[in-house]
Amino acid sequence: MATQTKADRQEAAKKAAATRQRNEKREASADAGRKGAATRHRTDAMQAAKRARKNAQDALADLGSAAKSARDATVSAGKSVTSRVGIKSFD
Repeated sequence: MATQTKADRQEAAKKAAATRQRNEKREASADAGRKGAATRHRTDAMQAAKRARKNAQDALADLGSAAKSARDATVSAGKSVTSRVGIKSFD
């Protein structure tokens, strides 16, 4: 093999530098992709937590409504019984 000239070494150095730059860009792009995915997952998790909280609040509100309706039905049934039997109601 012939000896390397200065021009050959410079050309090889330029190629190596170009390769390093491409590799850095590729790594930066992959890192950005991971960060983007992490951000999307975090956002999805936050939205799911908000939905769960809202659903829990709605369930509690519905439970409160059901309890109030049951109480009203019990009071009405008690009034009905007292009226039928002839006992004076203490409203």
